[in-house]
Amino acid sequence: MVTGASRGVGRGVAIALAEAGFQVFATGRSIASADLPPALHRITCDHLDDAQTKAAFERLSDGLDVLVNSAWGGYERIIEDSHTWPLPFWEQPLSRWTSMLDAGVRAAYVASSLAAKSMLPRRRGLIVNISYWAARKHMGNVVYGVSKAATDKMTSDMAQELRPHGIAAISLYPGLVRTETVLRSGWFDLSNSESPEFIGRVIAALWRDPKLLDRSGQVLIAAAVASELGVQDLDGKQPAPLTMDTA
Repeated sequence: MVTGASRGVGRGVAIALAEAGFQVFATGRSIASADLPPALHRITCDHLDDAQTKAAFERLSDGLDVLVNSAWGGYERIIEDSHTWPLPFWEQPLSRWTSMLDAGVRAAYVASSLAAKSMLPRRRGLIVNISYWAARKHMGNVVYGVSKAATDKMTSDMAQELRPHGIAAISLYPGLVRTETVLRSGWFDLSNSESPEFIGRVIAALWRDPKLLDRSGQVLIAAAVASELGVQDLDGKQPAPLTMDTA
């Protein structure tokens, strides 16, 4: 299952996992109209609504191998409302907390709890929480950093509780991804960017890695994992991993 798969990173992950042979269930508020391959199972779901999230997981009668938590509202209207992005916290719109913490971190927590229950009988599974460098450095605004730091801490603690059951949980950092919003903005140097599908290819490689459980609880840089496991982007290139200085 890939949450938030209507667009952006989530959409790319869903497509890449399907191409890698996974049976993919893709969720999102506007998933019905998303540009996705017909083989994917679309589940309309607003992850702010726990009942809708629970109903989505009830569709997985055969159990679950991989959950990718990509649902996150933090970049919604970022172009239209870009002037508020770098403001100090006392001038930030409070809606940013809901879009990043509730629609992001809390949504991932709820989905992960449901996924874990599905994975426990199999004693194998992978929960991937999409996170970013804002957990480690100030990038734009306080709420952004809080949401990503919370995601990383949640992942670490989940991993500790899941490890005895053979289930892995990781935080995965993409680089600069050529999402619809990034391409539309025109703000970025795309010379070392990644396709939205790239991180999905990395997740597929991680799932097949015999050392997956050894990585559980860690923050992984997608491009670094790709280099290690021989994963290429759509253009045949391997993007250079970002660092604290270059992110």
